[in-house]
Amino acid sequence: MRLIACMLLALWGISSPANAQSAETPAAIPVGVIIAERKPVTKTLDFVGRVEAIQRVEVKARITGYLEDIAFKEGEFVKEGAPLYGIEKGLFQAAVEQAEGELTKSKAAKVLTEVQLQRAEDLLAKNSGTAVARDQALASDQSAQGAILVDEANLQTAKINLGYASITSPITGKIGKTNITKGNVVGPQSGTLTVIVSQDPMYVTFPVSQREFLRAQATGKSVDITGIKVALRFADGSAYKQPGKINFVDVSVDRATDTVLARASFPNPEAGLIDGQLVSVVLESGTAEQKIVIPQAALISDQEGIYVFIVSDGKAAVRRVKTAGPSGTGVVVEQGLTGGEQVIVDGIQGLRRDVAVRATPLPPAPDRS
Repeated sequence: MRLIACMLLALWGISSPANAQSAETPAAIPVGVIIAERKPVTKTLDFVGRVEAIQRVEVKARITGYLEDIAFKEGEFVKEGAPLYGIEKGLFQAAVEQAEGELTKSKAAKVLTEVQLQRAEDLLAKNSGTAVARDQALASDQSAQGAILVDEANLQTAKINLGYASITSPITGKIGKTNITKGNVVGPQSGTLTVIVSQDPMYVTFPVSQREFLRAQATGKSVDITGIKVALRFADGSAYKQPGKINFVDVSVDRATDTVLARASFPNPEAGLIDGQLVSVVLESGTAEQKIVIPQAALISDQEGIYVFIVSDGKAAVRRVKTAGPSGTGVVVEQGLTGGEQVIVDGIQGLRRDVAVRATPLPPAPDRS
C-alpha cells in the first residue's frame, strides 16, 4: 500500500506542473479582421435635404354639387387626364340646355330684326318711310345681335360648369388619399379633395451655409456647379442609386439661417424618392486622394479619444487613430495607421491589449457610396 501511494504521489508531482501550465495559458480569442487599405477618396460635404416633387397639385372642386363617384384608388399612379371625381351632372346639363334654348330664341329674334331693318331701309329709299323708323329698326337689330352674344357666353359658361362636374388629373403622378367621400356635397369651399405629386424626376433642396461659400471663394475660383457630383443617403444609411445634378442656387441668403438654398434634380424611375422625405445630401468635388478606409465598426472611443485593435504578432494591439469623416460605409483614417494592418472588426467585445488572438479575414463590406 505504501508503494502504491508513493507511485501516485510521484505521478501527481509529474503531471501537476503540466496541468498548471495548461491552465495558465488561455486559448487564443477568435476575431474577424480586415486589411487597412488605401482607397481613392473624394472630398465630400454633407447637408440635410428635403425631397420635393417638381409638380404638386391640390385637387379642388370648382362647382358645387353632389359627389356621386370616386374613380381612383388612393396611392395609385394616375396619368394626366384620368378621371378622379364625378359630380352629379343633372342640374348642369339642364343649365346647358336652357342656355341653348335662350340662344335659339335670340337668333330667331335677330332674323326678325334683320327683316324689319331691311324693310325700313327700302321704304326710306322710296321716300315711303322715315329715318326715325329706320333708326329704330337698326337699334333693334343691333340689340338682337347683343342678345346673341350674351346667350352664347351663357351657353359657354354652362358647358364649362358641366365639364367641371368631371374632375380629371391635371398631371401624371401618384395620388394621395381622398379627403371627401362619396355622397357628400362638394364645392370650392370644401378645400383640397386630394393631392397629386409627380414622380420622375424629383427635386432635393438643401441649405448651404455661408461658411462653405466663403471657403469656395477663398480658392480664387468660381464655383462650377455642373462639376459637383451629388449623391443621396437615406435615414438608415443606405445610398440612393441614382446620381443627381445641381440645377439651381438661390440668388439671396436666408437672413434667419444665413444659408443659401440649393437644389438638385434626381431621376426617380422606381419611385424611391418620396415627396417631403428627409435625406442626406453628399456633394463630391475635386480630385480623389488615396486614403486609408476602415469599417465604422472597428472604432472604439474612450476618454483619450478613438482607437482600434490590430493584430500584431498574434496578439491584440491598440492603435490610436484620427478620423476624417465617412467614406461610403467606412471611415477615413488620417493618422494612426499606415496601411496593411490587420484591423479587428469582429470579436472586439471584452478584448484587451496583448491578449492572444486567432485572426480570420472577413469579406469586404459592399460599397454603398
